[in-house]
Amino acid sequence: MQTVLDTRPQSLSRVKLPFVSATTGTVDPARLPFLASWTRASSLEHVLVEIRKEMASPANRKLPQPPEGSMF
Repeated sequence: MQTVLDTRPQSLSRVKLPFVSATTGTVDPARLPFLASWTRASSLEHVLVEIRKEMASPANRKLPQPPEGSMF
């Protein structure tokens, strides 16, 4: 049985970030080094904290975002 821990993170709300696919919302692990070592034993909280850090970085914070409520 596949669980959330077996699949890559995906955004349901449209966001413009260099590590999120603009067409599917799937997070690209090649663009986030901490995801390269992802295992089922990894904490989901750790992944979410690391993604939040990336979102808050100066380069990503200034990116224009899609309109509020846009979904994949």
